[in-house]
Amino acid sequence: MALEVEHVTKKFGSFTAVDDLSMIVKSGQMYGFLGANGAGKTTTFRMILGLLDPTSGNISWNGRPVTYETSPEIGYLPEERGLYPKMRVSEQLIYLAQLRGMGKTAARQETRKWLERFEVAHYEQKKVEELSKGNQQKIQLIAALLHRPKLLILDEPFSGLDPVNVEMLKAAITDFQKQGATIIFSSHRMEHVEELCDEMSMLHHGKIVSSGRIRDVKRSFGKQNVRIRTDHELNSLRHITGVESFTATKEGGIFRITDERVAQLLLAEAMKFGPIRSFAIEEPTLQEIFIAKVGQQHA
Repeated sequence: MALEVEHVTKKFGSFTAVDDLSMIVKSGQMYGFLGANGAGKTTTFRMILGLLDPTSGNISWNGRPVTYETSPEIGYLPEERGLYPKMRVSEQLIYLAQLRGMGKTAARQETRKWLERFEVAHYEQKKVEELSKGNQQKIQLIAALLHRPKLLILDEPFSGLDPVNVEMLKAAITDFQKQGATIIFSSHRMEHVEELCDEMSMLHHGKIVSSGRIRDVKRSFGKQNVRIRTDHELNSLRHITGVESFTATKEGGIFRITDERVAQLLLAEAMKFGPIRSFAIEEPTLQEIFIAKVGQQHA
């Protein structure tokens, strides 16, 4: 194992931000950390980084407590901007890499490589404050991985990016994992977690409400969706036992059902109306599971 969080609680006065949290992130794994604003994600990250001390419980990285000696092995991308706005891009990246124990020559080489990969090499002599929000996010991600950390913590890494740049950063993060890095990241865009991660934990008010392999979490949820494409009205089928909800679409409708046996009944009844263009049973998305578990829309 690489990162182990054991029964960690963090209190600020009478307020409990993280409540008896336990999780294991294996070496070389991409791990998703989900929760609405205020769920305790950033507080947990800061405890993993050693910036906050747990009120109780233990956190270890490769069997050792996180200290100043282990900090060069960790990279962190905070949700809020953490760059010096008046410093030039390349100067800042080299400086931050040196703080993490990297030599200046190696830092300069890595800086140039990552700036070129993220298509921002022409900004290396610009001040950070002169860059757009999206390009600042790119620079901040470079700062997190420039020193080649073994553990990379990303808090909302795709914030402020357009779809093209999201794909660019996703590819870079995936490549970094393939080189052996352990990565844990949070995102409000749950489809990103579904796409990139094998395992995840879902937080609500500092407590884990669901965790494990994403495939297993979906299966244990039980409920599924049935998507029917047809030219006929399907609203009357919403009253079939086992149908929890129905959403009409331009091409038919989507039914939330309790189990697959209901799907067969839906198909038989829908065929009575006329031809069916397509019929598919779909597993629930993480967003649907999140809303069901937490009981509210996430921000």
